[in-house]
Amino acid sequence: MRLHPFYPIFDDVAWLRRLLPLGIRLVQLRIKDRPEADTRAQLAEARDLCARHGAVLVVNDYWRLAIELGCDWVHLGQEDLDTADIAAIRAAGLKLGISTHDRAELGRALALNPDYVALGPVYPTILKKMKWHEQGLGRLTEWRGLIGATPLVAIGGMSVERAPGAIEAGADIVSAVTDITLNPDPEARVRAWLEALA
Repeated sequence: MRLHPFYPIFDDVAWLRRLLPLGIRLVQLRIKDRPEADTRAQLAEARDLCARHGAVLVVNDYWRLAIELGCDWVHLGQEDLDTADIAAIRAAGLKLGISTHDRAELGRALALNPDYVALGPVYPTILKKMKWHEQGLGRLTEWRGLIGATPLVAIGGMSVERAPGAIEAGADIVSAVTDITLNPDPEARVRAWLEALA
C-alpha cells in the first residue's frame, strides 16, 4: 500500500475532527502526558474517524493501545524501541514507522524491517528540543540511497514551501506539525499542503 505524501501530526483528536474532512489520507496522533483513559478514548475516536474518511491512522508511541484498539500503524522513536515489544507489534499485524537521526539509529531501524523510516529534523524545529541539529536535504538524499525501497518521511521544520525540495531530495512523504497547528488558518494551510503534494 502506497502512503499519501502529506503526513500531518496532531496532538489531539479534535484536530482530526476538524481537518480530516478536507482530504487528509495519512495522519499521526501523537498524544503526550495524558491519562491513559483519555489517550485510549482519543485513539479509539481517531481510529473511527480515519476509517470514516478513508485515512491511515498512525499511533505514536502507544503500541499496546494500538494493538488493543485494532489500529493498523504505530510510530516509534528510538527511546520507544528500548521498551517496545516488536514481536508483539508484528504478531498483531501492525505496520511500523521509526524515527532516525543518525547512521547508528538508521542501522537499528533497518534491522527491524520498518514500513517507513523518518529522518529529522530536516530543518530547525520549534516543536521539541533535540540534540540533533538540522539534517538538511543532503541527508535525505543520503538516506534515500541507504534504505532502498522503504518509504522515507521528512520531518522537522517542514512547510508547504519546503515540501517540494524534500520530495526532490528523495523523501516519499513530508510530515508537518506546527506549519498547520500554529497557522492562523489551519484549513487553508491543509488545502495548500494537499495541493502542493497532489
